Amino acid sequence: MTNLSIKTFIALFLASQSIAYAADLTRAQVEQMLTKADKQHPTDLRRKDLTDLDLSNLDFRNADLWGADLRRSNLNKSNLQGLTLDLTVMTNIKLSAANLSNTSIFGVSLMHADLSNADMSGSRVVAIMDGANLSHANLSNVQWAADMKNQSMGLMRASLKGANLTGANLSNAQLGRAMLKHAKLNNANLQNADLYSAEMDGANLTGANLTNANFSQAKLHDAIFTEAVTTGTRFDGAQNLPDSVKPAPSK
Repeated sequence: MTNLSIKTFIALFLASQSIAYAADLTRAQVEQMLTKADKQHPTDLRRKDLTDLDLSNLDFRNADLWGADLRRSNLNKSNLQGLTLDLTVMTNIKLSAANLSNTSIFGVSLMHADLSNADMSGSRVVAIMDGANLSHANLSNVQWAADMKNQSMGLMRASLKGANLTGANLSNAQLGRAMLKHAKLNNANLQNADLYSAEMDGANLTGANLTNANFSQAKLHDAIFTEAVTTGTRFDGAQNLPDSVKPAPSK
């Protein structure tokens, strides 16, 4: 397979979606389909065009949304726990306070999505989330690190350039090699998080809890660590670590 980046891959997929699929449903139709579904007979919403719909407060746990087009849709407070959302189109989607715990989201654009206060704990995400709002989201135990054993399409990883992660819970998060340039991590909880070789130039970690976090080999040019808690934090081989950062010894 050619050495495509995740952005090229997503662009090609979006182009194919716009040409091949245009199956419109109303909220009422989606609700009716969901009421008839169970684990053995899930609602088939694969590759359906659900753009611009208000789908808030719905329970999608018995639905198949693989490859669906959800651009600009409102899924605030909806339950998508445990779903496979690979190749789903989610640009500018609203998922505030939604339950996305233990989901799989691969090859997806979540650019400028509203994920504030969402629960994404335990999720596996390889997606573009540039400019997304993840403030106060539960991102504990997420598996968002690049899989270095499966990179035939180029480096596929979570991209969070300019994302708002203010106050987010990233405890025990796996973010190795993630793109976090200019991300806002003010007052975020990164306790025990693994950010090995993450790109964090210009990231703002003011007031963040970095206790026992791993920033080894991370790129930290112009990163801000004002009042961050660095007890036991590892910075082995980190690039451009600010002189003001003096990791406190482990207790």
